[in-house]
Amino acid sequence: MTEARAPESLRLGFLLFPGFPMACLTSAIEPLRAANEITGRRAFDWTLVAESPAPVRSSAEIGFDPDATLQTVEGLDHLYLLSPPTAEFADPRRSPARLRWLDRTGVTLGAFSGGIFPLARAGLMEGRPCSVHWCYEAAFKADFPGIEAREVTILREGRRITASGAGAVFDLMLRLIEERLGRDCMTEVACWFQHPFVRDADASQKVPVARAGGTTDSLPAPIREAIRLFETHVEDPLRIPDVAAAVGLSGRHFERTFKRETGQSPLRYYHQMRLMKARQRVLYSNDSFREIAASVGYMTSSPMIRHYTELFGVSPRDERRLTQSMRRAAPPRVEAAE
Repeated sequence: MTEARAPESLRLGFLLFPGFPMACLTSAIEPLRAANEITGRRAFDWTLVAESPAPVRSSAEIGFDPDATLQTVEGLDHLYLLSPPTAEFADPRRSPARLRWLDRTGVTLGAFSGGIFPLARAGLMEGRPCSVHWCYEAAFKADFPGIEAREVTILREGRRITASGAGAVFDLMLRLIEERLGRDCMTEVACWFQHPFVRDADASQKVPVARAGGTTDSLPAPIREAIRLFETHVEDPLRIPDVAAAVGLSGRHFERTFKRETGQSPLRYYHQMRLMKARQRVLYSNDSFREIAASVGYMTSSPMIRHYTELFGVSPRDERRLTQSMRRAAPPRVEAAE
């Protein structure tokens, strides 16, 4: 067992919304449990929180019984929101007000994965940058244009901590363990789970390269820069020759290198990227198709709808309707036993 300091327990709460990502919860609790076991003392305590006392079903349709409700929970140092991006507060008046009260009392607030959406809706991210998972980035920017969304896996900004996915949550917990119990304990916890490495706090997210089986960070610098330019010009698409010139390659060399590295021509890659951004807003917002089309560089919605259907095999209208019906058909919560 590793020798450890004896800090007062760090008390963490996890506010669960229906459909929350279960992997994020286990990635948070398991390293803390291991740290307690390794040191032989309860350096970390955790509490499951919900808006009501009823069990909350996760993304894997497994129910979790909360230990406390949001209105009654006390004694927390940190509170993290876990939810899908479509989550809404069951009590839209009292719950955000309670979060703002917890903030005023000095509780560090944070969010994992889609939990950034309700945290932002509560008005608690104004003027603060945050980590947003690449799957939700377009929808988040549409809903909260005044909040800076960064591509890093973890962002700690004062008393706000955001993490973009389950792997990032595990890394965040390792950082908390290191800060309270030392690097030796953190390393031992990482080795317990065969966690291969701990990313730097400002590490960029891993983003897949469409149809190439790799990630953008593994690409040559000119191709990475081209994709970055594509990302920053979704609403106002650039000409491919202009992108080639911007990254210092001739048009032919750029086309050949881009296709070799990604498996697609730059024009096709750019087109699919724009449609992927559109899909995020179809699935995670209530924006009209006209608004969505304009946001990804289409003058009208008709060609966007046609290209969307060709790429994804379903029209945006049908996909939105199916997704909404699946949410409505989710199994009801099981009432807590008396």
